[in-house]
Amino acid sequence: MTTMNLAASGDGTSTPSTLPQSPRTVEETGLDFLFLTELLCKVLFLRGRMSLADLSSHVKLHAVVLESLLDFMRAEHLCELSSRGDTSASTFFQLTDTGRARASDFLNRCQYAGPAPVSLDAYAAQILRQSIRDVRYTRTVMEAGYGDFVMHDKVRDQLGAAMNSGRAIMIYGPAGSGKTYIAENLARLLSDYIAIPYAIAVDNEVIQVYDPHVHQLKMQKAVVNANLDRKSVSDARWLPCLRPIAISGGELTLDTLDLDFDDSTRYYQAPPHVKANNGVFVIDDLGRQLVSPQDLMNRWIVPLDRRRDYLTLHTGYKFQIPFDVIVVFSSNQDPKELADEAFLRRLGYKIEIGPLNEQQYRQVFRQVCSELAIPFLTLRCIICYMSITTRKAARCSPATRVTCWARSAIWRCMRGACRR
Repeated sequence: MTTMNLAASGDGTSTPSTLPQSPRTVEETGLDFLFLTELLCKVLFLRGRMSLADLSSHVKLHAVVLESLLDFMRAEHLCELSSRGDTSASTFFQLTDTGRARASDFLNRCQYAGPAPVSLDAYAAQILRQSIRDVRYTRTVMEAGYGDFVMHDKVRDQLGAAMNSGRAIMIYGPAGSGKTYIAENLARLLSDYIAIPYAIAVDNEVIQVYDPHVHQLKMQKAVVNANLDRKSVSDARWLPCLRPIAISGGELTLDTLDLDFDDSTRYYQAPPHVKANNGVFVIDDLGRQLVSPQDLMNRWIVPLDRRRDYLTLHTGYKFQIPFDVIVVFSSNQDPKELADEAFLRRLGYKIEIGPLNEQQYRQVFRQVCSELAIPFLTLRCIICYMSITTRKAARCSPATRVTCWARSAIWRCMRGACRR
């Protein structure tokens, strides 16, 4: 597959990536000719009379590709010319009675009528080309990403080494130590852009990949439909997005990690770890899911070890898909209590997040007070009071005392601010 350079972001922090070139023939799309014919029939059925420009903009394919498909549809009496403009872009098409009948059958089989998907082979090649294992996180990058975070320098260094390894990470420690906050903000480190497809086609079944809740689009200037420009080089079926980060918590089940087939629309949603390909997948509160940690860990053994996963369509067709994800497990339990030695060997790094000391908590309080526009002086009496009180709880662990102190002080601070 030929690719083109994807320009870095304006701040200069992103690494150049590549977008596939726009296909000029049906064969170059990697999709079956009849599959694309059915897609055009469904689009025209749902949207009615459309110009070549609008049709090209909707399915994200070059007008040259659509012309050959539309010629075939006209020959089969599936569509007809509604009106002809000065240019081919202003030519309008609509379905015939035969075309509408066929389109109705196509919609009963699959209601997907969005942008044309990409082939599984093209998707796998692109994932390999923009692998997250090729990204390097220097000390400068880590300090920029976590510069305003209050954490131990050792933890920051361990996170940098873990991200550079490209392997799974286990973050564990007592409740309230900031594990979830640190894991969720790994997004600060993912500053380069990659190509994400709207959907992929497997055995003529559609799997939707792009998710606006997971993928952050690169801001681009509005341009005229590039698919009408014969010099256009980028494939509009791919979107330039920041490397994704997907987060799952207690709602995660084994079924969540499989394809989600909608019986009404008759197409699939990709599981979260597929949407997170070339990025990070955070599993928070490990051990609190509906499924046991052992069963969940067993599901990840093959993907983590071989960098590929296997999914199955509702037809029974099983296929291989790349697994280029840094999986981050977060838990307040010791890793040895969650998994056996076989799985623990597949974890690249096990990072313990210990409790913050008093000076670090004071720094956290200062930041929160600054954000809430609350004078830090109003907290001094609370801090002194909680310091004296927590000393009496000699039987509690230091982590428990400091955590209780922080929560109580922040709550009192917020309550006092509301009263004012």
